[in-house]
Amino acid sequence: MKKIVVTGATGLIGQSIVNKLIDRGDEVIIFSRSKEKVATIFPDAVKHVTWDYNLEKEWQESIEESHAVIHLAGENVMGKRWGQSHKKKVLDSRVIGTRNIVDAVCKAEKKPSVFVCASAVGFYNNEINLEVDEYSSEGKGFLSEVVQKWEKESTKIDDCGVRRVNIRTGIVLAKNDGALAKMLTPFNFFIGGPLGSGNQWLPWIHIDDISDLFIFAVDNDIKGILNGVAPNYIKMNDFSKVLGRTLNRPSLFRVPEFILKLVLGEAAETVVKGSKIIPKRTMEEGFNFSYTDLQQALKNILSD
Repeated sequence: MKKIVVTGATGLIGQSIVNKLIDRGDEVIIFSRSKEKVATIFPDAVKHVTWDYNLEKEWQESIEESHAVIHLAGENVMGKRWGQSHKKKVLDSRVIGTRNIVDAVCKAEKKPSVFVCASAVGFYNNEINLEVDEYSSEGKGFLSEVVQKWEKESTKIDDCGVRRVNIRTGIVLAKNDGALAKMLTPFNFFIGGPLGSGNQWLPWIHIDDISDLFIFAVDNDIKGILNGVAPNYIKMNDFSKVLGRTLNRPSLFRVPEFILKLVLGEAAETVVKGSKIIPKRTMEEGFNFSYTDLQQALKNILSD
């Protein structure tokens, strides 16, 4: 049994992680902006703490004597069109939030053994014909700059003697939230199809695999960057065909790039482009994916 602090627990990945930790008998302390909401979602967590990344003293004591901190909190990147206000919230919630929780860990008299910090594959150069892995260099653009600054704040924990893992997550497949949930609606109305040219790579991962990867990082003596994407690389065109086949629906109605730009603005770049992202180091460290075949993954998700 381990005492584990989780921030951002009400998000898609957070809920899966917390439920798995509780099921295996860990004592989970949840940091959330709404203590009442999270108490309803996770009644079996040992403690619910109000999370405000600007008010460190409110949650500092809960860091003490924990075995691990899993830090997932951050403004939803695709929650709104990328205006200046939303972009500032996306950046500040990750940079300031990570800075303050790292400071809290470093101030603890009895520090956690490991700090597992969420990250994103947006770190990499987002070019369709590019192949990248954990050893590749950073890209350009807003999302890459956010991830670089986010990870830089997390690396400050190294000076405190705490093991650090950053998990660069791709597109998480789950039925009721995230990208797949949004794609299901047009397919259910027989108007589904690929986004943009369809030639971009889609770095997908099953919700169970990404939550298992975070727990794997807690339990095993590894450090540094891991890519949270499945090792079965697929392009948007092929993803749409597999999704249509799984749903017994056609995949014929392409969404043109100009439409995506009208709807998403600058954020459309994250959808219409996409390099081939390989979880090279994730596999080198011995993580075993439960879902490497896309159709198998989709059947599992959609049958729940």
